[in-house]
This record gives sequence, C-alpha cells and structure tokens, in this order.
Amino acid sequence: MTRGRPGVGLVTCAVLPEPDPDAAPLADALGAAGLDPVAIPWDAEHPAGAVPELCVFRSCWNAHERPEEFLSWLGARSGDTRLLNPPPLVRWNFHKNYLLELARAGVPVVPTRLFRRGDPGAALPEGPGWEDVVVKPAISAASWRTHRFRAGARSEAASFLSSLLAERDAMVQPYQAAIETAGERAIVWIDGAVTHAVRKSPRFSGGDESVSPPLPVTAEERRIAQRAIDLVARRFGAPLYARADLVPDATGRLRLSELELFEPSLFLAREPAALARFVEAIAREAADSRRPAGGSPA
Repeated sequence: MTRGRPGVGLVTCAVLPEPDPDAAPLADALGAAGLDPVAIPWDAEHPAGAVPELCVFRSCWNAHERPEEFLSWLGARSGDTRLLNPPPLVRWNFHKNYLLELARAGVPVVPTRLFRRGDPGAALPEGPGWEDVVVKPAISAASWRTHRFRAGARSEAASFLSSLLAERDAMVQPYQAAIETAGERAIVWIDGAVTHAVRKSPRFSGGDESVSPPLPVTAEERRIAQRAIDLVARRFGAPLYARADLVPDATGRLRLSELELFEPSLFLAREPAALARFVEAIAREAADSRRPAGGSPA
C-alpha cells in the first residue's frame, strides 16, 4: 500500500474466470480520489499488515466452486478487517434460499423450487408453467452449471437435477421466455439509491455475458428493487451496493430473478455517475474505518 494514502481492499480471486469490466475504472477512480486500491484475492495468502482496514467485495467469482473454503475465509477475515457488504449479509446471499425468503416477504420472485443435497424425494415440478425449466446449483455464479431444459426433455432435466443433488443443493425455476425479447434487466443500487439499469442477454453454462448501454429505470423496476433491498436493510443494515435482476413472466409481471449483494458486476464503466457515487461512498467508509472510536481519523 502507498504510504499516506488510505488503502481499500477490493476482494477478488487469484485467477478470474472471466474479465471484470468494473476493475480498472473503479481502481482508477479510487486512486484519483486519494485512495490506494489493493486487490485482495480471497483464495490467496496475505502477509501480516497487507490487508487494508476496509475491504469491499467485488469479484470473488470462484467462491461458488469452493463454498466451504469461502465461508471459512469469510469468518476468519471478519476479525481483522471491515468487510462490505458485511459478512452476515454475504452469508445470507451466498445461497439462493434467500429467494424463497424474499418471496415469503411479498417480493415478486421467479417461482423457485429448492432441493437439498441428497433429497430422496426430489422431483421436477409438474403443472402449467413448468414444462420448460432451468436447473442450477443453489450456490452458483456466472451461470455455472446452469442449464435450460425445454418441454420434451424432462428425463434429461431430471437426470441433471439428480447429478447436482448428489453433490450440492439445487434449484429449479420455470424458464422465463420474455428474457429473449424484453430481456433481463439489471437494476443497480449504490449507497441508498438506484443509479442505472442495463439489459442482459440470456446466459447459460459456458456462455458470455452481453449487456446494453445504460437504460432508464421504470417506476415498477425501482419499486421492486427497493422493496427487496428494504427487506435486506431491516435485517442486516443498509448494504453499500446491490443489483436486482428482473424479468417479465408470461403475464408481463416483473419478477426478481436475483438479488446480488456481494459479487455482481455493476457496469460502472457504462454509467460515470454511478462510478462516482460508488467511489464517494467507499471513501466515506474508508475514513470511518480509520477513525478511532469517539475521535477524528487516524
């Protein structure tokens, strides 16, 4: 870290599975704001004193492949640095069971059936709307091991579900066909406010992410995203940042497909105002982390 400049750790992984388009603009903007951004791979050793007092989760994009190790790291690191978003929130968001909790609280969520590892009674949901399904792990990222099975491929879907459940928790959702036309909209929320949205193209295992330029956020998109984040804030405190992914269902009603709270791309290069807001919030949190209790910054 550079002497005299407050360090900010950006939590990542030792080998990124794909490029992080937010990394360079965020690091440059933090540097311009007088901070010293330091990459902190969660899956690497760090010498004593090398981890800054404040660390912000950004691209720990292999954590889903080693969940027990990641959660162990999270617990160990919580004692020697301030992590944002905070560890209790990250633990909650790490497993897609959170979707069921949000649905029970009244958030319109894409219908989700969750199965625990080794569940002997696990079976694909039946009935209208469940002919075309997506099957994926309950802890996943970047569409890892996420597959769509169209109507007529029930046996293949059941076999894939069984293979997942032999190793881990898994989930089934009805495929939302509107993602091919209206698209999935990623609503970005930073430091208390929605900043922008982008349209994401469908992505499955092995595919690349493709997103639009920034788009205006509709009143309904803002309402659903804020509803979900408000529920999170009441339980864990307000997050520093969040991304709510929304898609229309077969009736046109918007539904939440993901609420990402510790590793989402925020598409900062596409919206300079959002980048500036993020950097300002991180700078404030860094100053607070350096401030002794009841005193001025150290």
